[in-house]
Amino acid sequence: MDFAPTEAQAEARDLAARIFADLATHERLRAAGTGSDPELWKALCGAGLVAAVEELGLLGLVLLLEEQGRTTAQVPYAASCVYGLLAITAHGTDEQRQRLLPGIEAGSTVVTGAFPAQPGVRIPARPGLRPSARPVLSGTVPVVPWLRDATHVLVADADRRLWLVDLAAGTGAEEVELTAPWSAGRLTLAEAPAEPLGDGPASGGSAYADVLATARTAFAGLQAGVCAGSLARAVAHTNTREQFGRPLATRQGVQLRAADAHMDTEAIRVTAYEAAWRRDAGLPYATHALTAAWWASEAGQRVVHTGQHLHGGAGADVDHPVHRHFLWGRQLDAYLGSGGEVLQELGELIASGD
Repeated sequence: MDFAPTEAQAEARDLAARIFADLATHERLRAAGTGSDPELWKALCGAGLVAAVEELGLLGLVLLLEEQGRTTAQVPYAASCVYGLLAITAHGTDEQRQRLLPGIEAGSTVVTGAFPAQPGVRIPARPGLRPSARPVLSGTVPVVPWLRDATHVLVADADRRLWLVDLAAGTGAEEVELTAPWSAGRLTLAEAPAEPLGDGPASGGSAYADVLATARTAFAGLQAGVCAGSLARAVAHTNTREQFGRPLATRQGVQLRAADAHMDTEAIRVTAYEAAWRRDAGLPYATHALTAAWWASEAGQRVVHTGQHLHGGAGADVDHPVHRHFLWGRQLDAYLGSGGEVLQELGELIASGD
């Protein structure tokens, strides 16, 4: 295994880092609230950082999402790349690729997923047929991330079949509040016209498993960046904040907490890299994606708690930049599923030999 980025991946990562650093400032994030930053999204798409994911692969996307996580930038980058670009590239028909990919790459089409990463959860939408023809979906999806920004949603039904729904027809959305300031909503499908992703129902099970594993890996990479950003802020604070004439960073207790957080962050990163590398290499990676999700869930919440704790009283200020990392880390923990649930699914998958 070689996780060293290619030249193209490194250049894309460095470009993303510059764009996020320039545009995802604390002031802009505070002004955005729970909305996305359209100028930042336009800059990312204009720089080709969405279109490039098709060539850079999942490992390249993980590297780019790390940079987003470091700044907690408010754009639907992970969702549209995972549920849109990568899902359609891997499992869509030629016609779907030609019709949808140009808009996704340009940023005018944004796809999110009514596609739970939590183990054991099923979307209660059930496909049916109108007398005249095309499939329709009815049901309610309690929480869909980045729904306000989306033009399309990839829905997984109770039979693990994947459907693309144009949000302009037959749908309703109600804002819901999450831990992190993502724009999320409750999606109501009332005989909403839908098209199967790929060539029909047969594309269901394997496509579902691949998209779910891809999402777990990508959001674990995002969590690695969130944790790295939180820890970097904590290190900067403890190196400059003095107590009794000495920087806090010289205290053994502070050093041990920071060291543990660093090891947790590296564990999230390396497991996400491995899962992504295996997918790009065409190797089985379902257990590796679950491993990355477990580390991102369990270790991620430890790291963001540490980052806030090491800021002392400043960490309790909800307007402090480190608090955004805390909120994002807890939201990603919830989105990926609790550590116990993920570990149970991982054990069952290993036991089944699949």
